[in-house]
Formats: sequence, structure tokens, C-alpha cells
Amino acid sequence: MRMTRRGVLKLGLAGGATLGTGLVAPGIVLAEGRRPVVDGGVMSGDMLADRAMLWSRADRPARMLLEIADNPEFRAARQLHGPEALPTGGLTAKLDATGLGGMDEVHYRVRFAALGDHRAISEPVTGRLRLPPQTPRDVRFVWSGDTAGQGWGIDESRGGMTTYATMLDQRPDFFIHSGDTVYADGPLKESVELADGSLWRNRVTPEKLKVAETLQEFRGQHAYNLLDANVRRFNAEVPMLAQWDDHETTNNWYPGELLEDDRYTEKNASLLAARGRQAFLEHMPLRQRPEAPGRIHRRFVYGPGLEVFMLDMRTFRGANDRNRQERGADLLGAEQLRWLLNSLRDSTATWKIVASDMPIGLVVRDGEHFEAVANDDPGQPLGREQEIAQLLKAIRDEDIHNVVWLTADVHYTAAHHYSPERASFQDFAPFWEFVSGPLHAGTFGPGELDATFGPEVVFQKAPPEGQANLPPSDGYQFFGQVDLDGESETLTVTLKDAAGQSLHRQVLEPQRA
Repeated sequence: MRMTRRGVLKLGLAGGATLGTGLVAPGIVLAEGRRPVVDGGVMSGDMLADRAMLWSRADRPARMLLEIADNPEFRAARQLHGPEALPTGGLTAKLDATGLGGMDEVHYRVRFAALGDHRAISEPVTGRLRLPPQTPRDVRFVWSGDTAGQGWGIDESRGGMTTYATMLDQRPDFFIHSGDTVYADGPLKESVELADGSLWRNRVTPEKLKVAETLQEFRGQHAYNLLDANVRRFNAEVPMLAQWDDHETTNNWYPGELLEDDRYTEKNASLLAARGRQAFLEHMPLRQRPEAPGRIHRRFVYGPGLEVFMLDMRTFRGANDRNRQERGADLLGAEQLRWLLNSLRDSTATWKIVASDMPIGLVVRDGEHFEAVANDDPGQPLGREQEIAQLLKAIRDEDIHNVVWLTADVHYTAAHHYSPERASFQDFAPFWEFVSGPLHAGTFGPGELDATFGPEVVFQKAPPEGQANLPPSDGYQFFGQVDLDGESETLTVTLKDAAGQSLHRQVLEPQRA
């Protein structure tokens, strides 16, 4: 693609970077101090059949410039002007790139042009993503959660966040981050002594030395994770569907909570959550709609065989309590529950993947109260269990088949099978829930199961009894891999460790209507 200098200037591409030809355009500013820098790499996500969100961040106010092509050489590339990266948005910029229909693989290249100095332009950073297919084909995706938690940050002497590199080695079509994308409540120390006497040496930034309270401190949590080379490489190659959970704000928070934590000068959890949500939305390739700009629950069709339903179990919840109400306890909330039921009912995909940021049957405690669905009472559904009971009954009554739940949150990996034969509440059809994580955080578990919905542990791997918050170097880091066979529509779920070793494989055959 040959261009004149006038054409380059018209497109806003004149700057300190080469074009698709490998030539440098005349009039480029080469002085490094005047040129923006792409800070934090690139990301893609929320992909549809003909569009995807593209994200990046600059080191100063600048305009995002993009090239998009169906080939890595960027022949006949489209040039797009993206939004301005401004301090009011954390210097992030993301564009909903449309008109991608017919492209199987999308290659994109991001630059930033300085505001007021259009000839000062950054070096490019490239990324790629695969769009959902229109016809049956094999699909692979991975999921996990919990990044840089419990004091375990980036130790570059140990390779950094290596689970991201292992996931990239699997060549997935996309990635579901099941929440706790950052630990805004988890300050880092420069070094931590391990059981063998060696030191874990954290890379630290000012924002990671204390709990996040200001908007800038919340932004710094996301910026920290992007310092890791494994994370940046993964983000550039694998589109992400991102969820949030509690640690994007603070541990086990709920709307209206007043914190009893001396580390915080701001005790209003809802105010902290508003700042945390803004930072999360700024730093994730998540599509925001004008009618609901802060909405996190959403759905994605990935070809005829697969649809993903992303839940939000944080925004609409009631207070964490004993979770034994006979009615009126919220976790999803009535509006989101209706949305999920209607979406499952309307879906034409063979497999319906419910991406849940918290498990159904595992008891997750918050002191004397409960944080997740289960309430440690094996009887009929009470409290938040009632929402799940309503959902499961509707799935059975309306013959919605092939629903699989994926989650993280509990920092170990497991395969749970739910069946009415073992349950106190029996108005549902059997289903699977798979748990994985953490990606790079302390390891815990295994947890205890509540019998209300009849879960059974088919497989689990967690630290040895009596051991908790083990470092990532001890090997108890996990992710899950899902493979859809495009011809048979068999779904294979494999639980893997940070080295890529397969720990458990479950082959699921589709149930036909």
C-alpha cells in the first residue's frame, strides 16, 4: 500500500513510525521526547461476527490511530481515527471497530498521535483476534480468574505471570476472565520470604503500596498488571471477555456497605466501587452501550455451536448476611435474572456457557455471613439460592439443553456435577460446573459443598491440607480449556495447571431437543 505524504497527513499517520510499506513518511518527528508511547500494549474483546472492541493506552494526551487488515503484512489496510486518550479517562482509548464481517482473522495496529503535534506519533503495537465463525468449525477458549492477589505480584526473576504464557501456548480463540482481574485491596511488599528461605521479589509501583481509594489508585491496579510481558503478549493475541467481582474494589464488598477496615480512610464501599468500576471499564475491552454505560452482564454468540452469557454477581446483590431469607435476597437481581432467562430461552446455540464470577454450590464465607450463593444449609433454597433455583427450574421446564457453568473465585480447580437425585431441591435437570484459577494469586481450598442442588466433586486439586496462600511458584495455579468439535459438537472441558499439564478432562455430548 503506497501513499503520498499528503495522503499520510490526511489520515493522521504522519509521525515517528513506519507505514505498511516499511517506509518512513516525510515530515516525521523522530525526537523521542515529543512522541507518545503506547503504554500497556493492546487488547481486544467483546467480539461479534462483524465487530470487536480494540483497546490501548497512551502515556500522554493523544489520539488513537488504527490500521485494520485481514493479513499480518497489513496489505490494503483500513485506517481509522480512534478516540482521544485523555487524563479524564486514564489515558485509555478504545474503539468499537465495525465492518469486519467476512474476516476470519483480524490484524490491527495501534499508534497514538500527540494532540497539537500531529507529526509526533508513537511506534506501533500490533495485535490480532479471531472473529466468531458463521459456519460450524472447531473452537477453543480458556478461562480463569484472580490476577496478582494475596501479595503475589510480578517477580520478573521467576518469569512473571507465567500462566498467561501457558494459556497463549494453547492458541485459544478467546479468553474469559472470570473476575478479580486486579486486587485493589491487596498491597504489595517488595519482597516476601518463602518457606524454602528464598525471596519472592515483587515489582512495585506507588499505587500497589496501599489499598486503592482514589480513582487514580484504582487505575494503577490495572496498569500494574500490564507491566507483565506475559500479560501483554497474551492480550495482543487473544480477545478477552472480562467480568468483575469483589477485588476490583475490595474484598467481599456489597452496595451500601460501610467498611470496618483501618486501611481505608474512605469507608463508603459504594463510592469505592464507583471508582473501581470506572477504572475497570476504562481498562477492559468491554463494549459500553449508551443506554447502559456501566452494564457488565452481556452475551456473545460464537458461531452456531456456542454462546457465552457473562454474569455480574456484584452490582445487584444485597448485603452479605446469614443468607436464609425465605424471599427477597438478591445476587443477580430481578432484572438480570429476567435477562438471563430470556437470553437462554432465545439462544439457538448448541452449547450455552454461563460465565459466573462465583460458584453455585461452594460455601464462600464472609466471616459469620455468606458471600456467594450457598448458605451451608442443605435444605430447601433460602436466601440467594432462590434465584438459582428459579433459574434452574425454568431451564428444565423450558427444555433448554446443554447449559454449562464456568467460574473461578475460590483459588483452586474442580469439576462439580449437580443432580436432583442428590439434592434437597429437585426441580432441575443435571448440569456441570467447572472451577478454575487462580491465574497469579495465593492458592486456597478445597471448599465445602452445600447439598441444596446436589453437587458432587468429580475432580479437584488444591493445596495440601493445612496450607493456604501458597505462592504461584508452588504450582497451584490453574486455568480451564474448552474445546468444541465443529462437526460432532462434542464439548471437552480440560482443567490444566500453570505448566499446561492436563489434570482432568470431561467430554460432554450435546443433548438434542
